[in-house]
Amino acid sequence: MEITEKKNDKCTLIGIDGRLDTTNYSVLEKKLMELIDTGQSKLLVNLSEMDYVSSSGLRILLMALKRITVAKGKFALCSLQPNIKEIFEISGFTNIFEIYDNEEAGLKAF
Repeated sequence: MEITEKKNDKCTLIGIDGRLDTTNYSVLEKKLMELIDTGQSKLLVNLSEMDYVSSSGLRILLMALKRITVAKGKFALCSLQPNIKEIFEISGFTNIFEIYDNEEAGLKAF
């Protein structure tokens, strides 16, 4: 898994490329918590290049959402691949997260 980070005037854009699973979820957890702890309270996570997510990965995304909600910020996801979107639908996460079809729509929401 590779994680990219870009900041703009609206939010911090995080990209996840590859698999998010039990072997590497802690890398994403560390990155997201560092951003939140340093005051980044507006995060948009682009999942267009993520091809797999395990329950550990889902847990990290949910934890970040909760931490940002407490900080009165905004955490959203965009560009989910069909197989990833199906996992979110089955787990009920589409009702929990703000999810946008593409990065442009996600950025407009900020």
